[in-house]
Amino acid sequence: MRTRKSMRFVLFSFIACSVFAIMFLGCAGPVSIRTAPPPLPYYEQPFCPGPGYIWVPGYWAYGRSGYYWVPGLWEFAPRVGWLWTPGYWGWSEGVYVWHSGYWGRHVGFYGGINYGYGYTGVGYEGGYWRDREFYYNRAVTRVNVTVVNNTYNKVVVNSNTPLAKVSYNGGGGVLAKPTSQDLIAAREQHIGWTPKQAQLHKAAAPKQIPVQNNKDDRKFKKKEKIKNID
Repeated sequence: MRTRKSMRFVLFSFIACSVFAIMFLGCAGPVSIRTAPPPLPYYEQPFCPGPGYIWVPGYWAYGRSGYYWVPGLWEFAPRVGWLWTPGYWGWSEGVYVWHSGYWGRHVGFYGGINYGYGYTGVGYEGGYWRDREFYYNRAVTRVNVTVVNNTYNKVVVNSNTPLAKVSYNGGGGVLAKPTSQDLIAAREQHIGWTPKQAQLHKAAAPKQIPVQNNKDDRKFKKKEKIKNID
């Protein structure tokens, strides 16, 4: 009896944690959805606020009302020499699974998704570290040279194919697999979201209120509709 109760408690705890992750953390952990995420929107990158910032591209997160867009931001790397590997949605066994992004010494696999502004689907062309300084590629990032002096100009060819805006890997989306270098990067030491990234993710979640005069009180609607930015 004790064994059964313990197993029930563990199962209940797992379900509760999963629900909590989807409702409050969105894509912070492993989330699987049957509906494909929308195409990536067009948006203008803000200017880099100063030396040492790394661009973190926007992404589609998932909440109780469906997908919602989390905008990109400029963020300090947790450690000198580290870069951001974006998260991505990937098709697996009939569902779309979110693979969380991370900070590390090298950019790993992010599904081949062309997030733009240096994230072409493979690696990062927006800049590089030299010693303790980060150098920015003005060809793909918005940098004010009066504020940031470490810049260079390298042309990056971005794909304009119909899949250029697809936001997921596999299942009719981008067909890309991790390389040997990606696998090595995946085994390195990583750090997840910074507090600033977590705060932005939480702030981007649409406000939801109960539907009035509805028999099913469990249904919710968005307080503000997400604009169609495709």
